[in-house]
Amino acid sequence: MSAILGSPEPDRRWLTLPDCKRVLVVVHTVTYGQRLRDVFSLMEGDLRIQVTFTVAPHALGEGAARFLRDLGVAVLPWRAAVREEFDLALAAGSRGIEKVRGPLIRLSHGAGHIKLLREGGRTSAPAAERPTGMLSREYLTRDGRVVPAAVALAHDRDLAELTRWCPEAVPVATVVGDPCYDRIVASLPHREAYRRGLGLSDRQQLVAVTTTWGPSSSFGRFDALLPRLLSELPPDRYRVAALVHPNVWAGHGDRQIRTWLASCRARGLALVPPEADWRAVLVAADKVIGDHGSLTSYATVTRAPVLLARFPEREVHPASPAAALALAAPALSPLHPLEGQLRYAATEYRRREYARVAALLSSEPGRFNRRMRALMYRLLGLGQPAYAPVTEPAEVPPPLDGGVPVPGAAGPGA
Repeated sequence: MSAILGSPEPDRRWLTLPDCKRVLVVVHTVTYGQRLRDVFSLMEGDLRIQVTFTVAPHALGEGAARFLRDLGVAVLPWRAAVREEFDLALAAGSRGIEKVRGPLIRLSHGAGHIKLLREGGRTSAPAAERPTGMLSREYLTRDGRVVPAAVALAHDRDLAELTRWCPEAVPVATVVGDPCYDRIVASLPHREAYRRGLGLSDRQQLVAVTTTWGPSSSFGRFDALLPRLLSELPPDRYRVAALVHPNVWAGHGDRQIRTWLASCRARGLALVPPEADWRAVLVAADKVIGDHGSLTSYATVTRAPVLLARFPEREVHPASPAAALALAAPALSPLHPLEGQLRYAATEYRRREYARVAALLSSEPGRFNRRMRALMYRLLGLGQPAYAPVTEPAEVPPPLDGGVPVPGAAGPGA
């Protein structure tokens, strides 16, 4: 049953199950909400737990409320949420979390802590002397105390980084793995179903163009890259789909993004909406052209060769998957035909090198659901449900813009 966005918390006297443990999911942005969905879904079906959602203030929070509304959940206004007591809280961002009343788990929202801290006056320092945001004191502490009751990490190496940059948070850190890594692996056997759902023909290759957000992203060069792709790649053999970071949509607005790319869409570009499950598109892709964003690193879990369109070295953590990928993937050249470069990337593709990059995404492959659920239930003081959590593949996506769905497309479970 859906609820009105921003509705107040119901009077507990009238609840049918008034003694539930109360969990607050703090959603700052669409990106954070997508990450948290893999987490709070682990508590679904447990009648001992009531999950409440709130949208925390964030400069790039446009679309977060709509994301939750589309899930059909009741949303507690932020001002009310920080006045209530909760048995557990979940967040993938740091802004305002010190105001939450209850033990909070802070998660990463991307692939392997790629981007270095841009605050605190350290932006001029060499990359090796700057922490990533989530592993820094600036993001994990307030007034000298560690805010989260638990810090959920994807990889063992993150503990070493945390020891260097915020050692006081190490006692509450737990390595749980990466949910997107596990979902992509679970989705790989269903690649053909995704391709049919997207409307691709058997002879078409899907070229996924991914971009992160910010001035150093490849989005600012789309005006040069996308028209070339659409003019140089024969449409009967290629479909080009753009996966634009939700923060770009939030910062500039849906209409602006669509109008900026309108001429490209008229020529065949498929623009994947920010609320879509990008994992299915990534698994379906034959080639990936990307920058230093998380999606490009996650592409190494698939078998798609990568062309690197942009890599701002000073902004990327030197031990991150993105930095390792920059050494394994060829760099896009503005001087050579694009179809030839895609063929070159495929010819030079070395599965072992890509696997080494993918191994940096999670040191607990296939175990995120088990480890994350165990952490949540421990903090809740509850015994876990008597069944193993299953990692579900991504759902079959709708047809790409301008594509024709292929008859007989089936879901992963079919």
